[in-house]
Amino acid sequence: MNILYFYNEEWEKDYVQKGLGEHSIDFFKSIEETTPEILNSTEIVSVFVSNPLGKEFLDAMPNLKLIATRSTGFDHIDIEVAKAKGVEVVSVPFYGENTVAEFAFALLLTLSRKTYDAYDRIAETGSFSQEGLRGFDLKGKTIGVIGTGHIGLNIIGMAKGFNMNVIAFDPFPKEEKAQELGFSYVSLDELLAGSDIITIHAPHTDSTHHMINTGNIEKIKKGAYLINTARGAVIETQAIVEALEKNILSGAGLDVLEEEGDMKDEITLLNSKHPKLEELKNVLSNHYLIDHPRVIVTPHIAFNTDEAIKRILDTTVDNINSFVNGEIKNSVLNKI
Repeated sequence: MNILYFYNEEWEKDYVQKGLGEHSIDFFKSIEETTPEILNSTEIVSVFVSNPLGKEFLDAMPNLKLIATRSTGFDHIDIEVAKAKGVEVVSVPFYGENTVAEFAFALLLTLSRKTYDAYDRIAETGSFSQEGLRGFDLKGKTIGVIGTGHIGLNIIGMAKGFNMNVIAFDPFPKEEKAQELGFSYVSLDELLAGSDIITIHAPHTDSTHHMINTGNIEKIKKGAYLINTARGAVIETQAIVEALEKNILSGAGLDVLEEEGDMKDEITLLNSKHPKLEELKNVLSNHYLIDHPRVIVTPHIAFNTDEAIKRILDTTVDNINSFVNGEIKNSVLNKI
């Protein structure tokens, strides 16, 4: 089959080629680098979250049979158009349950112990003063986990290792896991009001879009910390800004931002003949968050370890080979 593969790093090409050796593979960094001829002949395309597949590009691939995204989330793909065209979509459901959870705690510990502030002070001024660098213990604090899938459950296990109290919200509770790990399910409002730390581990869907927003942000316990390693659009950006301005939140650790794609290509957005006002507002709000002294922003790297990347590639190769051999693995179409 003709495979179009959008890679992130050069070494991926050899790694993937070995697993898909019998197929014709075209490697590109971005969709814009391709040609109409290549798109027309493509039967399988593999993308990452940084490669949006909208209607325009799906229309340009009339022979497309499979989209293999190298991610758990799939909000960068126009699923409805893919379904209408009879194109299967598969993902990588399990690759970084511990990886992302570890990074969420890295953000939390950086905030709780002010390690970045300490490093920055020494690097910039050479001062070893401890003034303003007092942190707080995690032991005894209540962490609210939104989403108790594989990553959320790993977070809970780690939180128990810190002797934290755990409450969770999920529309599909796992009561056996709650008993086993020693946590309790509550409503979203109860979680917001009762958590010292709120950490997001829910996918971005229609039902989770802006689940934390300007309408419920004031329900958050005053002085809480917010961690998001899931998807930016699960939280309304303006709500985070408002919560920081009103000191509802003491700080935030954000590995994802709403409209983060626009942050990578601001010039294109600003030069657009008809830029969307909401997108422009989000870009401005994101700059506010990046510059805020109580916020840590990282460039969507919670997944990014050697081990997790290889699990992603191995699963993707298996997804593609299985499809070619008549078996569909890890379909996302039955999740929506």
